[in-house]
Amino acid sequence: MGSGTREWGRAERRRAFFPFLLSLFGLVLSEQIRYRIPEEMPKGSVVGNLAKDLGLSVHELPTRKLRVSSEKPHFAVSAESGELLVSSRLDREEICGKKPACALEFEAVAENPLNFYHVNVDIEDINDHTPKFTQNAFELQISESTKPGARFILGSAHDADIGTNSLQNYHLSPNDYFSLVNKEKLDGSKYPELVLKKPLDREEQKSYYLTLTALDGGNPPLSSTAQIEVLVTDANDNPPVFSQDIYRVSLKENVSPGTTVLRVMATDQDEGINAEITFAFSEADQITQFGVDSRTGVITVLSTLDFEEVKDHSMVLEARDGGGMIAQCTVEIEVLDENDNIPEVIFQSLPDLIMEDTELGTYIALLKVRDKDSGDNGEVTCKLEGDVPFKILPSSRNTYKLVTDGILDREHTPEYNITITATDRGKPQLFSSIGVTFRIGDVNDNTPVFNQASYAVHVSENNPPGSSITQVSASDPDLGSNGLVSYAIVASDLEPRTLSSYVSVNTQSGVVFAQRAFDHEKLRAFELTLQARDQGSPSLSANVSLRVLVGDRNDNAPRVLYPTLGPDGSALFDTVPRAAQPGYLVTKVVAVDADSGHNAWLSYHVLQATEPGLFSLGFRTGEVRTSRALGDKDAARQRLLVAVRDGGQPPLSATATLHMIFADSIQEALPELSDHPTLSDQQTELQFYLVVALALISVLFLLVVILATALRLRRSSSPTTWDCFQPGLCSKSGPGVLPNQKEETLPYSYNLCVAQTGTTEFNFLKCSEQLNSGQDILCNDSPGALFPLCNPSESTSHPVSFLKT
Repeated sequence: MGSGTREWGRAERRRAFFPFLLSLFGLVLSEQIRYRIPEEMPKGSVVGNLAKDLGLSVHELPTRKLRVSSEKPHFAVSAESGELLVSSRLDREEICGKKPACALEFEAVAENPLNFYHVNVDIEDINDHTPKFTQNAFELQISESTKPGARFILGSAHDADIGTNSLQNYHLSPNDYFSLVNKEKLDGSKYPELVLKKPLDREEQKSYYLTLTALDGGNPPLSSTAQIEVLVTDANDNPPVFSQDIYRVSLKENVSPGTTVLRVMATDQDEGINAEITFAFSEADQITQFGVDSRTGVITVLSTLDFEEVKDHSMVLEARDGGGMIAQCTVEIEVLDENDNIPEVIFQSLPDLIMEDTELGTYIALLKVRDKDSGDNGEVTCKLEGDVPFKILPSSRNTYKLVTDGILDREHTPEYNITITATDRGKPQLFSSIGVTFRIGDVNDNTPVFNQASYAVHVSENNPPGSSITQVSASDPDLGSNGLVSYAIVASDLEPRTLSSYVSVNTQSGVVFAQRAFDHEKLRAFELTLQARDQGSPSLSANVSLRVLVGDRNDNAPRVLYPTLGPDGSALFDTVPRAAQPGYLVTKVVAVDADSGHNAWLSYHVLQATEPGLFSLGFRTGEVRTSRALGDKDAARQRLLVAVRDGGQPPLSATATLHMIFADSIQEALPELSDHPTLSDQQTELQFYLVVALALISVLFLLVVILATALRLRRSSSPTTWDCFQPGLCSKSGPGVLPNQKEETLPYSYNLCVAQTGTTEFNFLKCSEQLNSGQDILCNDSPGALFPLCNPSESTSHPVSFLKT
């Protein structure tokens, strides 16, 4: 390529680069980058520095991934330098044929961010084709009667190059009889005409041999030659004459083979054989799509016409009479375009995956439409079918961008089948559709969701440690690690230090295990907060509450609170007035059960009784009442063995023994207590020591009294000192030591016994020396009293306990 061309190319690139700089402030580059190169450049030749012209630095190339997107990969982009290189043979004649301008248009695609640029490479013609005649030799018959100035069209040569490199003129070898005239057809092609300069004389010379040379305008010019043999025939005075020198006709491209195009007409004034005309194309081997009837001159279509391939057909038709004289005319056929090409949609770039968090308006793909027809038949519009979150934006001529137009949700729609329809404006309209599938990539945008809003589980107490008590489950519609859920306990109303000793959860399955046996009586319920967390980045989590209710089992027997034994093991007695009427409340069995519900419903049953019909027992209350009045034959001392059962399955029970004595007073009850036939060794020994102690105290007390009396008698001989021991001086303290109780009470159980100590106490007040004050001296002369004497020297009282089993 010459220096002038290089300078022009650089100027063109500068003009293309300037609007690119302006496009940095816009969204889409609409100007084209143009280069001009000659054809037949070697593979790997540099067309231009595309990266530099686009304003991309070399450091950006690895990330922008600049590449060429084209149906015919004539060019490639160097990944290191960003230069546009020739990647395949560029034959202008093969690519563009006879078109005066040959340009290759394609898109350069840059990613991150995604954008594309239109590139136009003009292919310049070089003189690489020699003009060629269809035949190496031509035969021309000319009658000797032909007048000077007659013209004869010769076979033309063809040159695939265009412009100055194409066929420019013809030269004829020097001779005295013929000259050459260069003529031009309507389509611009040139053909030679042979002109007769002087009359011919067959008898003088029968034939002439000429050399026809075809030259193009290249530098240096290329040429080819053909030999012309002119045969001089006998006189045929009148050559055929066509009705028109040029026939022009228009024909639709979709006509079927066999269709008549036109009929040419020629006449000859001669007679006989010299007037018989036959028609033929002068270059029959080049005419493949049309045929002519040699007798009628009717031209018909032999094969399908295609406007997109050849728009005009120009042919030379000869009329030859029987004497060998010929006439020529030109037939020019214009092919009219029909809407016979379906528009095409071609995707220039497609992503492997579209992430579901892609923002609105993000460029997804580039597409190009193409229709080989012309005019309205080649005008194409694109439409996106269906309700999809995408839309098509026109970018430049026949180029569109596919962008997002809605929110993508992989969990709702994992992929989209996009159908794009291209429709032209012809009549009738033609259309085509192309489908493509876009897969949506997953992001961690879904929080795990538990199957229940909250969980409640019932666990019976005494469960085996390590057993499963329930399972929580959460789902996450995301994929891979984004949807992989693990479980953990994050909070509880239990002490943090003891939580791990109660429960644990399997991180993968969500199964909750009991780490110990639960005890309903100690812990009836507790609450956990479980968390489900996915493995995304960042991870998402959700919490749910789990309430564990510890169910009761009948594992506790009833416990009797009353009656109980004293600290020394002695039994307690309840006294009943002898005059107690039926229904009199004697005592009550008090029992509790640590269990709950039916397991703690207690019932009371009499197992043994001294007099079975004397007392009744409340089934639920445990109250002991008299069923009838005490009979003369009934023993004063009664014993009841009571069983307390709970409502569990199987039921558990406890027993209690009740001792009751019918007596109207404590003094009356004491003999019954002392006559108890069975005493334990321990109680007998204790009673023995108590009696001995009381005896010693009594003896010491008497000795002190006697000693004190003797001392008084010594000091004073007044007889008044002994007045205290005179009969009738002491008075009784009342009807009895203890007051009587009303009916419907527990008459003597709490007078005889103290539930806390299990002992019975009787307090006797000693006589005080109150003679001077005139008060009565209180003495206890109740039956069974151990100390019926008064001691005026003592002012304190001494309690005495009577123990009875």
